[in-house]
Amino acid sequence: MKPTDMLTLHTPDRAEHRSFTDADAAVAYLEELHAEATRFLVDAFNHVVSGAPVTARYRAFYPEIRLVTARYDTIDSRLSFGHVVEPGAYATTVTRPDLFRHYLRQQIGLLIRNHNVPVSIGPSDTPIPLHFAMSGRGDVTLPENGELSLSLRDLFDVPDLETTNDDIVNGAATRNPDGSRPLALFTAQRIDYSLARLAHYTATAPEHFQNYILFTNYQFYVDEFEAFARAQLADPESGYTGFVGPGNTEITDPETPLPLLPRLPQMPTYHLKRPGGAGMTLVNIGVGPSNAKTATDHIAVLRPHAWVMVGHCAGLRNSQALGDFVLAHAYLRDDNVLDADLPVWVPIPALAEIQIALQDAVAQVTQLEGYALKQLMRTGTVATIDNRNWELRDQSGPVQRLSQSRAVALDMESATIAANGFRFRVPYGTLLCVSDKPLHGELKLPGMASGFYKTQVARHLQIGIRAMELLRDMPLEKIHSRKLRSFSETAFL
Repeated sequence: MKPTDMLTLHTPDRAEHRSFTDADAAVAYLEELHAEATRFLVDAFNHVVSGAPVTARYRAFYPEIRLVTARYDTIDSRLSFGHVVEPGAYATTVTRPDLFRHYLRQQIGLLIRNHNVPVSIGPSDTPIPLHFAMSGRGDVTLPENGELSLSLRDLFDVPDLETTNDDIVNGAATRNPDGSRPLALFTAQRIDYSLARLAHYTATAPEHFQNYILFTNYQFYVDEFEAFARAQLADPESGYTGFVGPGNTEITDPETPLPLLPRLPQMPTYHLKRPGGAGMTLVNIGVGPSNAKTATDHIAVLRPHAWVMVGHCAGLRNSQALGDFVLAHAYLRDDNVLDADLPVWVPIPALAEIQIALQDAVAQVTQLEGYALKQLMRTGTVATIDNRNWELRDQSGPVQRLSQSRAVALDMESATIAANGFRFRVPYGTLLCVSDKPLHGELKLPGMASGFYKTQVARHLQIGIRAMELLRDMPLEKIHSRKLRSFSETAFL
């Protein structure tokens, strides 16, 4: 028996559950509970590393939101969120209510209004892992050599990967351990896990992420985004307030340089901020479906209002030219990374609101319409694969398959991003730019880009930005389509 097996369990004084009919007050109490719990754990950690005698194990709990309704309420059938589907008890654990303050106010407010019952706020029975309690804090004391004489898991709760999963999102968990039904798609520990991963992969804090996300696979779009951001900061009427790059430095003066990191993160991310998170975030995910899945797996917990892929693709039709645009209205999923979470037989529908915004953005930026616009932009199926050098394989099989699918373009990220958008109930879309035509002898080689292609690439990001501006002007309930919601859906977005 280890000495730590004899330790008593030390927890904060148990706070009471309180009922609220005011969303602001409910969120304020969530913030109070979470701050007290994490403060308790940080103080305990500082006590342990100070060398003081260890007399207890330490545990604190996530706060939770509970809703109990006893009747079938008549809810506007057009609403895709903000209500539960039938009578019963519903609950979700909550983390970082300070970060999710606006989101929680909105979701709790809808519950109270649609069901005319209070919500209950109090501590849950789910422990907060020490690692997540300390994340991003500057008031943590570490030993001089960075080592501890005791194992953390002997004294504190640590992340439990057996319970940190996507079972709710994937439809595998319809009940919480206490018998209540999930109120939200993600548990607190799943969110904390992703917040830590986001900071690692993007070198920016979750606080900077905006509600409208652009993904790209080409550095040129980062340069264009920074130029656009600086132009917006120079315009006092733009509504944008700051620009953040890897390293978390926020600039408000368009002439201020962003600091250069000695080493860029795996997915460099840039945020053009606007009050209420209404700005735009650009993530350079690099190449490949694994990166696309990783980025979207973690960004999804922030509950963005839309994400769109703007990147390069291979054009599959002889009628296409380098620099032409492809608006995806269907996806051939040959990326394999999501097969265990979302079977390939699940259709990924195009979302009308996103499609219209992207098409309108192309028309506005290019100032083309009708047949002239159709000459420049093709709508069709985008195939996503996991083999960058697919051209080196026997072409008879792949080409026939692509032809049977009616694919017009091929890349390595778009279907992954769309499929994870569908899975996580985040509105999604894809607008690609043709950078090569491998089936027609035009491989992606140095020096092959024409002046037309270079012009189109420069306009491509402007189109993505304009589409996000159009989506931002739409009512939230219109963007979050019912097509993304399952039979028995969680109330929270």
